[in-house]
Amino acid sequence: MSLSVKAPKEESYAQFVDHVRTRREDLRQELLSLFPEPVELTVELGCGHGHYLTAYAEAFPTEPCIGIDIIRQRIARANRKRGNQGLDNLRFIRAEAREFLHCLPEHVRIGRCLILFNDPWPKSRHHKNRLIQADFLHLLAGKCSPGAPLYFRTDHAGFFTWTLNHLHKHPCWQIDAAAPWCFEAPSIFQDYAASYQSVVALRTEVAAEPVPFPLPEKPEPELDLRDEEGDEA
Repeated sequence: MSLSVKAPKEESYAQFVDHVRTRREDLRQELLSLFPEPVELTVELGCGHGHYLTAYAEAFPTEPCIGIDIIRQRIARANRKRGNQGLDNLRFIRAEAREFLHCLPEHVRIGRCLILFNDPWPKSRHHKNRLIQADFLHLLAGKCSPGAPLYFRTDHAGFFTWTLNHLHKHPCWQIDAAAPWCFEAPSIFQDYAASYQSVVALRTEVAAEPVPFPLPEKPEPELDLRDEEGDEA
């Protein structure tokens, strides 16, 4: 997911923090209303226009699925696909990956996680913005059921190597080279890719302590996640 919307220069820090606090609380309430009872979800982080997850949810109608993306137009298109197919087991919402994980109700667990063709942030100075980081893998592990698979796919060789290295180093995840891919379906990103690489990692039994979720110290131009107009298609 590319996090690129900037804060207005005239906005004060206090207003910015208030906006973030309100957005997080709204997300908590939305997720609680969607999943009021204990449930295990299939989650796609960075669902794009919803092609893949819509096909997945149709193939597995008893499996509750949710896709998230930060681009408003993508979520709108994904929800139209969901409506056209009449899929009651599928939801799409607009959220940033870390905020989504932090705001999941405690009684909701992730049974399967998909990260497909996520933004590779190819420039070295932007690697800090890649979704796959040690703290993110720890946060995700804390929301996953033991043995839950993480399916990762990318067409960027450097990002694939980066992800392998992070998974190898993290005690909460174990790469399973023999694990089959859960489901194949076309998507815009995959159709455009000349080639791609995939890896499956399983959630281990190692405990993942809760991760703090402080408010941002200041707006960061490349990482600000405001719900304003101007999203890219």
